[in-house]
Amino acid sequence: MKIFECKVCGHIEFDNAPEKCLVCRAKRELFGEKPEAIKQPADPANLTDGDKKHIPVIVVQKDCKMIADAPCTDVLVKVGEIEHVMQDAHYIRYIDFYLDRQFISRVWLSPDACHPAAGLHLKAASGTLIALENCNVHGNWMAQVEL
Repeated sequence: MKIFECKVCGHIEFDNAPEKCLVCRAKRELFGEKPEAIKQPADPANLTDGDKKHIPVIVVQKDCKMIADAPCTDVLVKVGEIEHVMQDAHYIRYIDFYLDRQFISRVWLSPDACHPAAGLHLKAASGTLIALENCNVHGNWMAQVEL
């Protein structure tokens, strides 16, 4: 999987750079391939507390009743098995959602008002969902699940 990062706003795209950034509208030329843009644990079998505070935890609920007479899959994301701090100097700026590697949504988080978590109601009943969080100190971390 190739990782492209917008040089203007830091938005991540998978596989190919878009014509325009879906966040800041920068042109394709302002994207660069950057495989190190998403952090990985040094040892996935033995996660550190730092890893556990940054890797998103994704919960999929198929029984949503919020949208009547339509298929709806709830996706809930919490940043960290150990909840990440939300302080002015260190916090989760946003959580991006991707379905089958295509960007679908960004949820901005205020360190004063929000927990490091977000949710979406999806029309999709299947596919690969990626949650990518951005920590203002430690960068981008991601997790993925099959719906």
